[in-house]
Amino acid sequence: MIRSHLYKLRSRTVIFLHDLLMVPLAWFGAYWLRFNLSEVPEPHLSVAIKWLPLVILIQGAVFRLFGLYRGIWRFASMPDLLRIAKASASGIVLIVAALFFLERLDAVPRSVIPLYTLLLVLFLSAPRALYRMWKDRSVHLSNGRRALIVGAGKAGEMLVRDLLRSTDSAFAPVAFVDDDPHKRGWEIHGVRVRSACDRIPALVERLDIEVILIAMPSAGDREMRRIVEICEITGLPFLTLPSVRDMWSGPASDALRDVSIEDLLGRAPVQLDSGELAGYLDGKCIMVTGGGGSIGSELCKQIAGFSVRRLVIFDHSEFNLYRIELDLRRRYPNLEMHAVLGDVTDAVAVKRAIDAYTPAVIFHAAAYKHVPLLQQQVREAVFNNVIGTRTVAEAAVERGVAEFVLISTDKAVNPTNVMGATKRAAELVVQRFNGEASTRFITVRFGNVLDSAGSVVPLFREQIRNGGPVTVTHPEVTRFFMTIPEACQLIMKAAATGQGGEVFVLDMGEPIRIGYLAEQMIRLSGKRPGEDIAIVYVGLRPGEKMHEELFLGSEQLQPTGYAKLMLAQATPCDRPRVVAGIAAMDTACRSFDEALVRCELLALVPEYRDSATES
Repeated sequence: MIRSHLYKLRSRTVIFLHDLLMVPLAWFGAYWLRFNLSEVPEPHLSVAIKWLPLVILIQGAVFRLFGLYRGIWRFASMPDLLRIAKASASGIVLIVAALFFLERLDAVPRSVIPLYTLLLVLFLSAPRALYRMWKDRSVHLSNGRRALIVGAGKAGEMLVRDLLRSTDSAFAPVAFVDDDPHKRGWEIHGVRVRSACDRIPALVERLDIEVILIAMPSAGDREMRRIVEICEITGLPFLTLPSVRDMWSGPASDALRDVSIEDLLGRAPVQLDSGELAGYLDGKCIMVTGGGGSIGSELCKQIAGFSVRRLVIFDHSEFNLYRIELDLRRRYPNLEMHAVLGDVTDAVAVKRAIDAYTPAVIFHAAAYKHVPLLQQQVREAVFNNVIGTRTVAEAAVERGVAEFVLISTDKAVNPTNVMGATKRAAELVVQRFNGEASTRFITVRFGNVLDSAGSVVPLFREQIRNGGPVTVTHPEVTRFFMTIPEACQLIMKAAATGQGGEVFVLDMGEPIRIGYLAEQMIRLSGKRPGEDIAIVYVGLRPGEKMHEELFLGSEQLQPTGYAKLMLAQATPCDRPRVVAGIAAMDTACRSFDEALVRCELLALVPEYRDSATES
């Protein structure tokens, strides 16, 4: 540490002496230019020599005062140039004042004053700029693995700048590629934009590239998939900067990481008006059922970021409840939060929680979701997903809760499985209650979310970690995907927008082939699909569709004016039929008559095509 301090002190002393040496050069240079590059005549030369010590003294003091030695030449930049200009200008003002006071500027030509200032700025800034260029170029030519930068935008410029600045960087930027034809031939910090992205394989071979760095944090999922597929052809490792919603304020080079499956399937950023959401949430008590689950916990985290009056987390899983409470208390120590252990089918527990905390909004995320498991557990699926929804909805109406938001699924559309049918029945429950009291009921429907509990992504990840095989149901089966944070943002937006009775549908983008998902996850793990890790197609499981849908044929889809948020015009609800159907299912559930439960579910949801009853 002492050695480092002495090194810095010695460096600053050398720089200070360099700057003092520039003062007489600028001073005499100004006289030389004044007299047309010829010999300076008397008495001007004698006067210049006479006052030189005073000029050096004043200018040196001003250099110290303006902090010219807080910066490092290696990182000299525009602020350093401005500081030099201010120091030079301030110094000449003091010098002129002193010479005028002492000798009325006798024998000092007036043109010497601006010439001296300009020369001093040039003599001080030019060595700094040249030194930085030399250091940047030396790093560029010698350090780290030869890197190709994909994307010559702001992120690419930041990345290259940080790589060139770092004396121990792992990467040496060699070239850019960018699809914008106007950028072709540009040089950014001495690194040239060579070609479009589809020329990456050819450039890799021609320029001896060792690693590819993707600097496109605002790229959508489709664009990222295209870039990654091109990079995979090269067989080289590739890294990426995080998406714009995950970028942090450190050096761009420190943010480089491996490409993840989320980058390929859920990168398109959602620009929401946080002020509007704050106006909707701030000052309110919010209750989230199923608050310890994948969607519920993320909803809680995002809601906690606003100035809510109180957050109530209701969940029947003790461990999940413990985990989300621990996380939120660490992140938001001043948040009034209540973790309530209870079941949504327990009317007494639900009403007691609502009475105790008086929520203004209930986000109902509690549900069983695992399709194959629920196929053989129809009573449990109906009791939790349908009767549980009715229980919470009834309590919300009785206690005057202002808004109830049901979290639904694309599997509720023309369902082919028990889980989807129960979620469609839950949608009918919500429609039945809307308009009967002051409580507004809103449904938000969307597809799969990446990395949710029990979903295919963590399953594939575990299978890859164990060496395979990765099991896929069918080569052509497709699913919609969205990241959990993005889905939760849109759920809150729908809740803030809805007036009651709406079925909002999240725009999930293009469906993704599950076989492609498996292949990409294997490649991103550094393995080769079909060689290092096998992919085995096991056939569709009971109740599974080849392709999911987001809205019924009878629902007219309408735009809402908000990105990725659409409105499905719900079909009219036959309230008496829904009330009778739910009551019959409740009775069947309490008598544990599975066959009757299934029949009542089929009667309430006629679009449900149950393979078990059709066979």
